[in-house]
Amino acid sequence: MKKATDYNFRVKDSVLGVQFLFVAFGALVLVPILTGLDANVALFTAGIGTLIFQFITREKTPPIFLASSFAFIAPISIGVKQWGIAATMSGLIAAGLLYVIISFVIRAKGDQFIHRFLPPVVVGPVIMSIGLSLSSAAVNMAMGKTGTGDAILVDYDIAIVISLISLAATVLISLLGKGVFKLIPILGGIVIGYLVSLYYGIIDFSSVSNAKWFSIPNFTTPEFNWQAIIFILPVAIAPTVEHIGDMLAISKVTKEDYLKKPGLKNTLLGDGLATSVAALFGGPPNTTYSEVTGAVTITKAYNPAIMTWTAITAIILAFCGKLGGILATIPVPVMGGIMLLLFGIIASIGISTLVKANVDMSCSRNMTIVAMILVFSIGGMVFKFGGFEFSGIGLGAITGIILNYILPQPRQ
Repeated sequence: MKKATDYNFRVKDSVLGVQFLFVAFGALVLVPILTGLDANVALFTAGIGTLIFQFITREKTPPIFLASSFAFIAPISIGVKQWGIAATMSGLIAAGLLYVIISFVIRAKGDQFIHRFLPPVVVGPVIMSIGLSLSSAAVNMAMGKTGTGDAILVDYDIAIVISLISLAATVLISLLGKGVFKLIPILGGIVIGYLVSLYYGIIDFSSVSNAKWFSIPNFTTPEFNWQAIIFILPVAIAPTVEHIGDMLAISKVTKEDYLKKPGLKNTLLGDGLATSVAALFGGPPNTTYSEVTGAVTITKAYNPAIMTWTAITAIILAFCGKLGGILATIPVPVMGGIMLLLFGIIASIGISTLVKANVDMSCSRNMTIVAMILVFSIGGMVFKFGGFEFSGIGLGAITGIILNYILPQPRQ
């Protein structure tokens, strides 16, 4: 009887695991679609990354799933255009290793180190920069153009209808959805936008017909590139702080303090190794998914073994060539409409970071730090040292950290 009960429990776990992948799927594949990476590789590396995280935190594993990080969309997009996918991966490997280094510093000095090194006055505007720097690409795609606006892919009159319907569907699902449906606004927006695109007849199914049912994902071997590393590395600052927030969230849901056991030193180590290993295969960096945490809250499924099934399902689906072919047919206006909301939300999270920490924006010191981060990150400032260039969000993050250290505190 016990064996039968155990078997039934495992079957239930596997079904829940597949459901959780469904919740994460829209956001998971959105990042590679937007950045030029392979969605099937992202599925594979999400599964592998989650298993690595579980191995590192096996002492007390949180019930979380790791997948594509939105924080790296801008640097990956720029890196792929400037240096190619292989070189960009070297920067992402370095970002993962930075997590690893920080985890060892925390192991030695305690987790207060992060709060001193990365206060909200620095992290908030860095997160804002991530969203705002991508806003022009979202607008261009919503109007039927490429992300850079160089070419028209879909007629404006059709594109604007599709993008706004996709946007409206995503917003309405997030606001009015019940239960698990509330957790899949991105996937819902993609489905609705896709159906509208079918009505307009703008979808080309040749990628599906040409794809095989079983196919090895387009793995990419990284190539060492110092410029890509220097450009991408500082961007890992914001996700590091985001990781702490994610661990606090899942701790509140399960009533377990994961910051104590397995401890931030281990969860951040697992996240870092998962990100570096993902880049070894040509996949995007990993981060813990709040959508899945929301699903855990609803289902009360706290067993981390369920996420093992989620990871295994993601790995299996990665080898389905038809799935990649279907994802390739998603029209630009559909993605653009969803991006209008998504990147605005990312910027809003940055503002929320400042508000929740009660950062005094009437203080000249704080205003200076925030201003320089935003202008350097979004305005296109470039600092050149020898053969290296610092620019974009990475430059903004470094600038914020330095200013936070050198600017004197205001007199009381």
